[in-house]
Amino acid sequence: MVDRVTVTPEAVAVIGKLKALHGALAFHQSGGCCDGSAPMCFPAGEFKTGAQDIYLGRIEDCDFFIGAAQFEYWSHTQLIIDVVPGRGSGFSLEAPEGVRFLTRSRVFTDAEAAELEAAGPPPRGAD
Repeated sequence: MVDRVTVTPEAVAVIGKLKALHGALAFHQSGGCCDGSAPMCFPAGEFKTGAQDIYLGRIEDCDFFIGAAQFEYWSHTQLIIDVVPGRGSGFSLEAPEGVRFLTRSRVFTDAEAAELEAAGPPPRGAD
C-alpha cells in the first residue's frame, strides 16, 4: 500500500532528536494560523484530534493527522515531510532547534490513486 505521508532522511534525524528530548510525538498538518500550512510536531497526546482530522499514517512511529479541509486539497498527493534551516512561527517542537518542518508533495500515480481509492477513505481522529 502506498503511504499517504513519508519523511526525508534529514527530517528523520530531527524527529529522532525530538523523540529523545520529548518522548513520543505526533504530527498535524494544519492549514490555518501560525505557520500557515506547516506540519506541526507535538508531544503525543497534547494535540487533541477530532472528527475534523484525518489520520494519514505514521512517520518514524509518530501518528500523522491532517485537517479535513486540507485533506480535500491534498488528497491526490503524497506528503513528504522535510526539514529546512530557520525558525517557524508556530508552536512546533522543532523551533528551538533552529529548523522547521516543511511539507513537500508529489502527485500520486494513476496506479497509486486507484490503490488508495480501493482501500477507502482514511480514518478520522477521535471525537
